Amino acid sequence: MIAIEWGGLAVQIVGGLLVLAGAGFFLIGAFGFLRMPDLFTRIHAASLADTTGMALVLLGLALLAGPSFAAAKLVCLVLFLLFMGPAATHALAAAALAAGIKPLHETGAKPSMSAARNARPAKPRKGRR
Repeated sequence: MIAIEWGGLAVQIVGGLLVLAGAGFFLIGAFGFLRMPDLFTRIHAASLADTTGMALVLLGLALLAGPSFAAAKLVCLVLFLLFMGPAATHALAAAALAAGIKPLHETGAKPSMSAARNARPAKPRKGRR
């Protein structure tokens, strides 16, 4: 008779579901990145999906790894990336603003995909370097 470890099976199922959910967030973020009309909304969509997807995938992998040094490293990586992802997004948005790229609502343009593709960056602000 085959003995089934229900605790181990449950951990593997939950770990697999977390990895799949994280992959789903990455996919939704990719669609958001392609569909949003300007740079700042694209950054927003990509960063939210990236941070959430990364956390779910790495926590799922940590569960699948079991109690080990690799799982501890994955949890540390999640904590590090939870701080660094939003900081990198903020730095990217600040650099875009410093380069003179304005958010869509400030330009007065109607949001559309063709307008976003043909948009030219505004003149850089003076005194911000």
